[in-house]
Amino acid sequence: MRKYNIQQRFQRYFWHESVLYRRLEATIWLPLMKSPARSSGIFLFIIFLLVGAFVSTRFFDVNGVGGNLASKPKQSSSHLYPQKNLDITIKPFQPIEIPLDCAAYNRTRTCPSNYPTTFDLEENPSTPTCPEYFRWIHEDLRPWALTGITRDMVERAKKTANFRLVILKGRVYVEKYHRAFQTRDVFTLWGILQLLRRYPGKVPDLELMFDCVDWPVIRTMDYQGPNSAGPPPLFRYCGDDSTLDIVFPDWSFWGWPEINIKPWENLLKDLKEGNGRKRWMDREPYAYWKGNPAVAVKRQELIKCNLSATQDWNARVYAQDWSRESQQGYKQSDLGSQCMHRYKIYIEGSAWSVSEKYILACDSVTLLVKPLYYDFFTRGLMPVHHYWPVRDDDKCKSIKFAVDWGNSHNQKAQGIGKAASEFIQEDLKMEYVYDYMFHLLNEYAKLLTFKPIRPRNAVELCAETMACPAQGLQKKFFMESLVNGPTYSSPCTMPHPYDPPSLHSILKRKENSIKQVELWEKNFWENKTKQT
Repeated sequence: MRKYNIQQRFQRYFWHESVLYRRLEATIWLPLMKSPARSSGIFLFIIFLLVGAFVSTRFFDVNGVGGNLASKPKQSSSHLYPQKNLDITIKPFQPIEIPLDCAAYNRTRTCPSNYPTTFDLEENPSTPTCPEYFRWIHEDLRPWALTGITRDMVERAKKTANFRLVILKGRVYVEKYHRAFQTRDVFTLWGILQLLRRYPGKVPDLELMFDCVDWPVIRTMDYQGPNSAGPPPLFRYCGDDSTLDIVFPDWSFWGWPEINIKPWENLLKDLKEGNGRKRWMDREPYAYWKGNPAVAVKRQELIKCNLSATQDWNARVYAQDWSRESQQGYKQSDLGSQCMHRYKIYIEGSAWSVSEKYILACDSVTLLVKPLYYDFFTRGLMPVHHYWPVRDDDKCKSIKFAVDWGNSHNQKAQGIGKAASEFIQEDLKMEYVYDYMFHLLNEYAKLLTFKPIRPRNAVELCAETMACPAQGLQKKFFMESLVNGPTYSSPCTMPHPYDPPSLHSILKRKENSIKQVELWEKNFWENKTKQT
């Protein structure tokens, strides 16, 4: 952006001098050449004009090129101006880095005092609009749109929260209540710290409660009626249609050391590379799933769809023993190597599962067993476009039909798989994960009716307090996902909320697409029965 502006000013400067010279030549020098016997007064007048032109161009030079560019209004180029290709070397921006100073932390055991708290983002009129699923931020915060969020509401969310997060002038304070499963809270907080390193001074003061357990708990029915209290705002990783919990990106985007899943930015590259190892038509023509069946009855039912001596449901499903896998060095759980089948099954565990984004990232068709829960991005997926819906009440027959249909409609099936992987690679890249967090926290902070304060028992967190004492995979993943410094680009532009007709139309379209697939499946099995 700045390089273009400077070049534009040079172009205007040289254009100004060349045009001025041609005009003088046409109006003064040519008549003089034709009539050399002119008076000395005319000659002095010409000298006066030339001196004036020289001073004028020097004025433009000082104020337009060599002066303070920030003080001049922006000028737009015109196609009428002659453009010259100028070989001008402009010194590129030097990115600002925020060093991880473990030496200082080990001496003081406190966060650095020189963290940037303000940063001017580069204004860019071509900043992209955020992906469609960002519009659900408005829907998640709609319960408090009229009343705002009071301190009492926040305090009532403490009942099940794992921690309270407070941001004050760009610094982070955390009050912990309950230990989270594994390192969910640790990597969630690490992700929030990276957001503030990416956009220092741009996240407003706020106070919120976060629950790291899978199941949403703020039931809509408990806050209906004229005399009901406002619902407590509680952040977590997933929600469902009967609850009001506010969904937030899950911890695994910054790594999941307990099962050796690396941070999302690097893992996304592995998944893309894995997609290129085998063409869709050369992949195994079956539906693949590998996971822990012990966490849910529905997964135990899925295991029954595996190949047997008497039945082939077109499914190849495997139980994952994470304890044995960790002892063997995770050799059989590399996600980048699991795009070898034409179809991959997504099925929830005890609630929503982080595996959904890994499954969708393959060019394989995602067979999505009817879910109860959603996370922050899955509401942007469309059935039959990004995935194939599978019935929950008759999984085996539904999977067999899906695979038979896909193998008979190769081009359409490949298109579904490709649409999903492109969605993951483009609309769920790490910069959009940060932008979703940024916009969600900004919109949430606007609703607060009280001034956030640092709780008495809260401790300050920064990259040093978390990364410096860390060890093993946790340390490795912290360093891999560390944001080195501010970005010069602004966050994507937040889309407008849905109006009721638009939202109803989208939900109806999804419902109709699923019903259409269920009708095809019903007819398929009825014809099978008639044939036998």
